Amino acid sequence: MLISNHSGTTTFTLLGIPGLETQHLWLSIPFSAMFVVILMDNGGILFLVATKPSLQTPMYFLLAMLMVSDLVSTLAVLPRLLCHFWFGAHDIGIKGCLVQMFFIHCSSVVRSALLVAMAFDRYVAVCEPLRYSTILNHTLAGQLALAALAKGVFLIFPMPLLLQRLTFCKTVIPHTYCDHMAVVKMACSHTKPNRIYGLFVILLVIGFDLLLIGVSYVLILRAVLHLSSQDAILKALNTCSAHFFVILITYVPALFSSVTHRIGPIIPPHAHILLANLYLLMPSLFNPIIYGIKMKEIRYKMAKCLCRRDSLPIDPGHKDGSK
Repeated sequence: MLISNHSGTTTFTLLGIPGLETQHLWLSIPFSAMFVVILMDNGGILFLVATKPSLQTPMYFLLAMLMVSDLVSTLAVLPRLLCHFWFGAHDIGIKGCLVQMFFIHCSSVVRSALLVAMAFDRYVAVCEPLRYSTILNHTLAGQLALAALAKGVFLIFPMPLLLQRLTFCKTVIPHTYCDHMAVVKMACSHTKPNRIYGLFVILLVIGFDLLLIGVSYVLILRAVLHLSSQDAILKALNTCSAHFFVILITYVPALFSSVTHRIGPIIPPHAHILLANLYLLMPSLFNPIIYGIKMKEIRYKMAKCLCRRDSLPIDPGHKDGSK
């Protein structure tokens, strides 16, 4: 994709974290550690789901797709960020910038859509437990995953197309990666369509997806409150706890990052950039940890792989893998 650009700009310069340029080498240490942990944790979950027949269920298939979207988001950001910190690789071509932007935002949209699918999974598990395997079969899980992927591609693909018509008179992006709004601010031509479409995507993804998730949890709570015993209520709520914590980690930083883009100088630049990176990396870092802690069957399989003991007792967990 070639951008028609009267200024002749062919590359952008990623500034990194404004105000903390002298600390980039030190900042590379926690980011490197995060990269290693993300690869190991998400890769470990994917390995377990792929190799353990008891985990090859629709629920774990959706979880594996969530891990894939987290890995795509991480690989789109961290390798180039670490090259920037270690080797001073500041420049990125316009094509490379648009490709990075597409994968970053597409993976975020896919992640959000998968969380909606997993909210539906939790609704069925709590409200229709006897029909769980009938309703949420492998075919439906595959269709939900394909719908999430299609939503990400179709919503984000217009962004580079709209950027294609712009003229860029600034080339230094005060960011660590090619965020859509950061690239839009480099243009000296009319950017209102880009800003409107970006806001439309945010409202559709965060607003509409959160609405669907909220409806699912209202129905879940209504069903839980009709249970007779306190143990049954706690058991049902615990079934949803991992998904609930992942929702908080995904959407709260996303909302803050979106707001800071629009309130400008009130937030220091380095705080905004760090928050934007955490918004992308926190789900990738904590999702496998949360699911590993809260889901008994994953804990059991992981412990068995680490300890290499074939004599561990059969896990008595639920058929859906919840604690």
